[in-house]
Amino acid sequence: MDEQFDFVIIGAGAAGEAAAFKARERGASVAIVDRALFGGSCAFWACMPSKTLLHAAAVHAAGGDYDWPRASARRDYMIVREGTDYPSDAGHVDALEKAGAVAIRGDARVAGPGTVVVSGGDGKRTLHAGTIVVAVGSVSSVPALEGLSDIAPWTNREATSTRELPTSLAVLGAGPTGIELAQVFARFGVPTALVASQPRILPHDHPRNSAAVEAGLRRDGVDIRTGVRALRIRARAGASGAHVVELSDGKSVSGHEILLAVGRTVPLAGLGLETVGVQVADGRTVVGPDLRIADGVFVAGDVAGPELHTHIAHYQGELAVRIALGDSARPDYSAIPRAVYTDPEAAGVGLTLEQAIKAGLDAFEEVADLAMSAKGYVAEASGHVTIVVDRKRRALVGAFIAGPAASEAIHEAVLAVKAKTPIEVLADTIHAFPTTARVMGGLFSQALRKLDAGPEPEIARALEASPQ
Repeated sequence: MDEQFDFVIIGAGAAGEAAAFKARERGASVAIVDRALFGGSCAFWACMPSKTLLHAAAVHAAGGDYDWPRASARRDYMIVREGTDYPSDAGHVDALEKAGAVAIRGDARVAGPGTVVVSGGDGKRTLHAGTIVVAVGSVSSVPALEGLSDIAPWTNREATSTRELPTSLAVLGAGPTGIELAQVFARFGVPTALVASQPRILPHDHPRNSAAVEAGLRRDGVDIRTGVRALRIRARAGASGAHVVELSDGKSVSGHEILLAVGRTVPLAGLGLETVGVQVADGRTVVGPDLRIADGVFVAGDVAGPELHTHIAHYQGELAVRIALGDSARPDYSAIPRAVYTDPEAAGVGLTLEQAIKAGLDAFEEVADLAMSAKGYVAEASGHVTIVVDRKRRALVGAFIAGPAASEAIHEAVLAVKAKTPIEVLADTIHAFPTTARVMGGLFSQALRKLDAGPEPEIARALEASPQ
């Protein structure tokens, strides 16, 4: 069966769905292919179930009526898995088909310029397209770790979908996935250990964010080991049959389940990209500034980088279609919001002070202790708000928050960094009281005073030290 489309999209996660809907919005014909769940990992094994479980765990930790059976049932509702072992993606397929896309379940392989062959239960289908979009997402990385083959380790999929609490848990990796799931299980009473090979958890985040989240995890009973690597696993060698993870410092942690959260791998092998002249090395390929990897072939989502977030995947999916249809658009990664949804939440955008100085900017940092603000008082919360300002441009280049509503409050800074909004405008903006955003607003005013201090820096310092 040979079929012709304007777009063939390989992968129906966040990037693929966004591309399909945008192409149909623009009047283009679309086939979208996935071997597993339309909607991708975010909807079924990652973002949605993990955030649902984090919410339940927060209510439970605060003494609310939200035990694990209720949390598990709510999670099953969110991933459309009530009463079954595997989620239903019918809602995603229906939405695509109502938009006019052709949804095909099967294994897709590029078979030359403008050609994709799909193998599935209905045999083979050959799809021809003016544009191919590769949006295959990513999968959990599995480290080469002695003894790992002797157990059945968890990835995010098992951790977010389990219906039974583990007796104990050891988490290898302290990025967003590791820390969020560690807090979920610790708050439901599971003895939980977290192993971080870097000197701090969330190593790519602002150090103040890392410190605030680490304090929250320790408060909830997570045993955090930083600056150590897992060397080997001894299956069922611990108390009551727990697996023992030997560490590089000579110590160990144990868990009846071992969760791998050490990174993600892009599954490009076997896609046939070599038939269009694309070289794949170490699971990556060269991506052009317009998301193009070959004539008529684009990438979107985790395949494209530079970071792995659902919101970037959605952005790139739409953008790849727009570029393919001739729009003069290019990706702008200057203001990527990052957030983790632990308690406390942590979020950030742009450059840290160290990064700004390394980039050659004459930058300075303003910091507020959230615990000493009105928001901190009323919410009984700690944390920080930090902004980074470029003196020459008198503009915000970075912002970082740990505390209540951090993932929401950061978006004012996201827009400010993207639009290069002058500090004067930000300082003159009214912020609702008492909010985390208002704490950031106070820092904008503080930064403006510093920029304007000129010959009277002592006055500026006195103002900065005065209560807000």
